Amino acid sequence: MNLKNLYDDFRDGETIKTFAKIIQKDSKKLKRSINIMEVCGGHTHTIMRYGLKQLLPKNINFIHGPGCPVCIIPKERIDHAYILSLQKDVILVSLGDMIKVPASHGSLQDARANGADVRFIYSPLDCLKIAIENPKKKIIFFAIGFETTTPMTAVLLEMVIKQNIKNLFFHINHITVPEVMGVLLDDPTNKIDAFLAPSHVSVISGAKIYEIFPKKYNRPVVVSGFEPVDVMESISMLVKQFIENRCELEIEYKRAVDFEGNVKAQKIIAKYFKTRDFFKWRGLGNVAKSGLKLKNRYKKYDIEFIYKDLLPLTEVKDHKLCICGDILKGIATPLECKIFGKSCTPSSPVGACMVSSEGACSAYFKYDFI
Repeated sequence: MNLKNLYDDFRDGETIKTFAKIIQKDSKKLKRSINIMEVCGGHTHTIMRYGLKQLLPKNINFIHGPGCPVCIIPKERIDHAYILSLQKDVILVSLGDMIKVPASHGSLQDARANGADVRFIYSPLDCLKIAIENPKKKIIFFAIGFETTTPMTAVLLEMVIKQNIKNLFFHINHITVPEVMGVLLDDPTNKIDAFLAPSHVSVISGAKIYEIFPKKYNRPVVVSGFEPVDVMESISMLVKQFIENRCELEIEYKRAVDFEGNVKAQKIIAKYFKTRDFFKWRGLGNVAKSGLKLKNRYKKYDIEFIYKDLLPLTEVKDHKLCICGDILKGIATPLECKIFGKSCTPSSPVGACMVSSEGACSAYFKYDFI
């Protein structure tokens, strides 16, 4: 298969325009305006990069959601990473987007400037090589991400156990999508009429995790791919549901997502992880049952247990001028932030939404900021 041609098909300008015409025609049959939340930051970047919102009629609006795994990590957990990185004989390892996210002590980039050995990787399995090459060091993997990246962390732990690697430990910050979607809808002030559900998350979890939203909340959901043609087709599917008075869970991204998901990945997650009572999301507070942690039998690999007396539990507030929290809730856009593009830029970020490659502020700065 020629991947370039495949991508070209899903980025084809004429196809995008055709869907825009269909949506424009169908939107005239809508009884009211509809607000569609694209949960994932990857969708936000596609919408901004390809100018999709400019192609839609005025009665169809986007609401940006909290599906940016870097953005939602609260400052106190980034403080954990900072403190751990400065401990003797520690190598702190995480994914690249974490490097500039500011917390109360500074960012991991600042920690590295202060002498910490902080390394950034593309795959969790890179931790194995680092651990083997540094047998006298404690390697701490600061693991982040939604259902998409959790199986890779589980596989890493399985390999650590099988290879009897004794110097690799985990700080787990894996979270799950449906619970936070429910929290947003439980807020009586929410303006969400429908969801574009994340694609990569759904490859692992399956579309089944969104069944509750049409059934309990009366909100239609379409699982959408990340390419612009995917997004436009998904919007068209949602509009048709509204004009046909339907409320259903549908899958646009059928080339990668089915109802059940990747059962093998789900099993390895269940083998090593259990659900936390709650996980704190930046801007959203404690969201029940939305986070994962290592099971008790694996606590000797859990750095939060090993260094429990070192890591603070105190809540850390965001910068008073930063509205990342409201942006992640979908009640504000980056352009409403007083410091956006001024004192807060990608080279000097105040909030996490400007740092991450999936952050809404980053998308607006790159594609929509004049």
